[in-house]
Parts: sequence; structure tokens; C-alpha cells
Amino acid sequence: MEEVDRIIVHSLRSIGCDIEEDVQSLRQFSTELIVATVARCLKVISSDLELPSSLPPGMSARFRVGASLANHVQDLGYKGGDLGYQTFLYSNETEIRKIFMFLVEKLPKESSQTADEPLGASVLLHRAICTELSNQLSASWTPTFMKDRGIRSRSKPPGWQREGACCLQYYHSCPTRTPVGTANLSIKLPRETRSYYTSKLPYVTNQTRVHRDTAPSVLEANTLEVAVQQEWETEWNSVGLASRLTQQEFKRRKRERLLKLIRDRLQQDSQRQERGTGPSALNDLQQVMTSIEAQGKSGLSKTKGSRFAHTEKLQYAKDEEKTMAQMGTAAPQDTEEEQERKRQDEVDGLREELHKVTSDLEKLDLEVRKFTASQQQMDEVIMTEEKSAEEKKAAYTVKKRTLDLLPEAEANIGKLQAVVDSSAQRLVTLAKQWESHREPLIQQYRELRQLHSQRESEAEKKLEEIKVFRARMKESADEARRKEELQKQLVSEFERMTKDVNRSAYTRKILEIVANIKKQKQEIDKILVDTKSVQKEINSLSGKLDRTFTETDELVFKDAKRDESVKKAYRLLAALHENFESLIHTVEDTGVVTREIRDLEEQIESESSKKILSNLEKISEDLQQMKKENSGLIAKVKGK
Repeated sequence: MEEVDRIIVHSLRSIGCDIEEDVQSLRQFSTELIVATVARCLKVISSDLELPSSLPPGMSARFRVGASLANHVQDLGYKGGDLGYQTFLYSNETEIRKIFMFLVEKLPKESSQTADEPLGASVLLHRAICTELSNQLSASWTPTFMKDRGIRSRSKPPGWQREGACCLQYYHSCPTRTPVGTANLSIKLPRETRSYYTSKLPYVTNQTRVHRDTAPSVLEANTLEVAVQQEWETEWNSVGLASRLTQQEFKRRKRERLLKLIRDRLQQDSQRQERGTGPSALNDLQQVMTSIEAQGKSGLSKTKGSRFAHTEKLQYAKDEEKTMAQMGTAAPQDTEEEQERKRQDEVDGLREELHKVTSDLEKLDLEVRKFTASQQQMDEVIMTEEKSAEEKKAAYTVKKRTLDLLPEAEANIGKLQAVVDSSAQRLVTLAKQWESHREPLIQQYRELRQLHSQRESEAEKKLEEIKVFRARMKESADEARRKEELQKQLVSEFERMTKDVNRSAYTRKILEIVANIKKQKQEIDKILVDTKSVQKEINSLSGKLDRTFTETDELVFKDAKRDESVKKAYRLLAALHENFESLIHTVEDTGVVTREIRDLEEQIESESSKKILSNLEKISEDLQQMKKENSGLIAKVKGK
């Protein structure tokens, strides 16, 4: 804040405020100096204001001056909080700093540039925009019914323009291609890709057919990239982190799911289309073709013939025409009416033939459907008969074996009893062996389950930490974006400022501020590293303590069943563990109380910096003075 106060004091001195050389901070400002500097700033901002540059002796007049200053500052657009006469008469360092920062920003800047200073494209564009806006704002208001189609025309011959109708066009975008991966230096692009980007890929301005489509195309491409990135971040934060996979594996599995879904859809569509052209339909078509060929061979009905027959007839007809032409004789030709009658007869015959073929196809289709239905019924009957035959066969084998054992029933019963006894003995031995194998397996299972639960808890903690870090990263990115915008604004304001100010002083102050910030950042990083290391050590020690207590508890508990002294040791171990837990909780509570004490001390320091006691003393003195003034006025009124 000291650097900010120095900049504010320097700015106030530059506009003519009478501030002594030894005053370097706003903390050293008195009430009279605050009122004088605020009044000077308001006069510089608005030259038509008439404000006193010093406080009058009367308290009522002082209150009026403070209230007028507060009203003028609020009229300029100050929104830093409640503002009144008490802000200037009973000043607070924080509020006064906010007011002076607002007033310094509102001070007029010199827009004239030196002759040798180069003007950039942004400055020229900014000037052109300001000129255009000022011209439009200075134009007189015109009613709607006097406008030409709702748009006012400018009286600037020649080449006048309509207000608001300049450079209007439809929003039309085209797909554009831009180099990918060139900004990331960690990714090495192939030589062919680099050569394509440098020599073959056209510029964005040349990828659109019309030049006015360039800006909409670039805007839409950028919007699409931002939307895709936001959608990916949302999906990764909601689903990806919970899957405990890397980003590459998550993308690969998502791509496999999409390909499988597309494959299933295509298979369903192809099966749905093949239902009408399946094997049954192909068999029907083959039967129809064979029937048509059989009818053509038998000569029962006239057909158009195959393609080969037509080709052969045409070839023979051409050969006959050639031979007739060579012999000099011409074939007899029919009249047009006869030819038309023959064509009509041929068409009627073909229609009858087509009608017969379609009726035959319908009959065959009906027969095929009946046959397929009967075939399905027969298949079901065969399957049921086969199942019943297998069941009857199994029952027959069992009954046959039983009947074979009946002649020697007593001997077979004894054999069966011996087999049953041996099986029971074998089961007993197997149960003992299983118990011998089961105990270590159960112990291992419990250990693995405990490790798994610990890993799950650690994974959940890490997941929460990752989410917190991501939120912090977003906040840091937003803060960096805001700072970049502020930096651009400050640069533009710096370009508009006069250049006769000593820049070396500002540069030195800025470098000192940057150095202090770097030092503070290094100290913060060191503290964070120490905190992380201490936290890791605490976590490892707590985990080691829990594991040690668990192992010790299990070992002592096994021996405590048989020995009384071990039981006493087990009780002491449990009591020791409880005492240590209470100690740990006490240490944690002590740390919490220490942090609360530190916060309270900071609050006490901040409250003490507001000079509440001195302001109360000033208020009491002013109250006494007001009472004296009121009593004097009352005495004058009574005397009159």
C-alpha cells in the first residue's frame, strides 16, 4: 500500500495540490488536507464546480462541505460503499484510499501525442471509433416518422451514408482449417505436416469464397473450440475423474463404445433390410425364374426371350439385311397401321403374360409361407420329442442298473455302505485340509481388504484434492485473464498520458513492486512446500501408527485368550492408544485455537488502524462545539 500511496500523492501534486514533501502516505493526511485535495480533484475533473478549498470554522458549515463533497463524488459514479460527511471529517485510511484511487482515475488525460511518437493501428482505430461515436451523439434527434424507412440519413454530400446502415451484411460462415499443434513445443510435428502448413495450407482470409465471410468463420471456429473444450472439461470432471483412468484411456474407451454402438446400429439396419431379401426370398426368386424358363422351353406361352436370344436374333437380322443389300433386293415393308397393330398385339400379349407371372408369383409366395410355417412347427415338435426321448433314456438306464443290482442286494448294499463311509472319511480329511488352507487365506483376505479400503480412501482424498486444484486453476486462470485485461487498459492509458513525466521513477517503483512480489511468492512457495512435506509426514506417521496398533492388537489379542498377564497388557495397550488419540486431538485443537488467536490479532490490528478512538474524541469535541454554537444562537434569538 505504500507504493500505491506514493503514486496517489505524486498524482495529487501534479494537479496542483499543496502537499508537503515529507508527506508520503495517506496515513499522514489530516482532515483539512483531505478536504482540500478532494475539492481540488473535483475542480480539475469538473471546472464549473465551486467548492471551498479549506474547512470553515463553524461545525454546521463543515458538515455542509463534507456532504457536498460526498454528493459530487457520488455523482461521478463512485460505488465503493456508503459515502457521507463523516467519510471526510472522520476519515478512515482504507476509505480515503478508495476515494483517491477513484478520483485519480477520473482525472482528465492528455490525448495529444508528440510529433515523433509512432501511432499504432490500435490507437488509430480507437480514435476513429471515438470520432464516429461523438459525431453520432452530437447529431440532432429526429422523429421516427421523419426518417427514411426508419433510418436517418446524414447530410454529408457527396456519398452520404445512412445512420446504422453502413457495412451491414448477413452472417454466413464457412469451414476453415488452421494449423494444429504448432503452439505446443513439446509435440514434434512430422516434416510433411510442417511443410503442408508452411507451403500448402492457404491463409484463413483465402479459405472463404467471399471476404466478408472471414470474420464469421473465425468466430464460429473459435466458439466451437471453446465449446468442445468446456464440454470435455465438464465430462472429465464429472465422469472421467470418477473412472480413475488417464485421459488417453478414457478417450480410447469412449471411442470404442461409440464404434461398437455404430456397428450394432449398422448390423440392425442391415438385418432389417435383409428381412425382405433373405434366403427364403432368394429361393422364391429362383423358383420363379426356373418356372419362367420351363415355360419358355415348353413353348406354352410366348416370352420375350433371354438377353442372349435377343442378341443372337439381332445379329442374324443384321446379317440377313447385309446379304439382302448385297444381292440388291429389298425386304418387303409393312404399312404403319399394320406395324401399329402388331405392336399393340404384342403389348397385349406381354400384359397377359405379366399378369399370369404375377399371379403365379403370389401363389408361390403363399405356398412358401405355408411351408415355412409348417417347417417351424415340425422343428418344434422334433425338439420336444428329442427332449422327451433323452429323459426317457436316462430313466431307463437308472431303472436298468437298479434291476441289475436286485439279485445280490445284501452284498451291493454293503458295498454301497463302504463307499459311503469312505466318502464321508474323505470329506472329513478334505475339511481339515480346507481349514488348514482357509485360515491363512482369510487372514490374507482381511489384510487385502484393509489395504483396499485404505487405498480407496486415499484415492477419494486425492480425487477431492484434484477437484480443489482444478477449481483453483480455473480461479487462477480467471484472475490472470482479469489481470491481462487490466494490464491492457493500463497500457492504453499510459499511451494517452503525457510523456514529460519522469518515467525512470515509475519504472523503478514498478521494478521494486515486482521484486517484492517475487520475494513474497518465493516465500509463499517455500511455506507451501514445507506445509505439504509436513502434511505428508503426518499422513505417513498416522498410517504407520494405525497399522502398528492393528498388528499389535491382533498379536496381543491372540495371546490374551490364554494368559492373564497378556490380558492386562492388552488393556494397557488399549488405554495407551486412547491416551495418544486424546493427545493428538489436543494438539489439533491447540493449533485451531492458535489460528483463531492469530485471526483475532489481525482483526484487532485492522480495527486499530481505523482510528476509532481518535474519531470518537473528534466527534465528542465537535458535539461540544455544536452545543456551544446552538446555545449562542438561542441566546441571540432570545435577546432579539
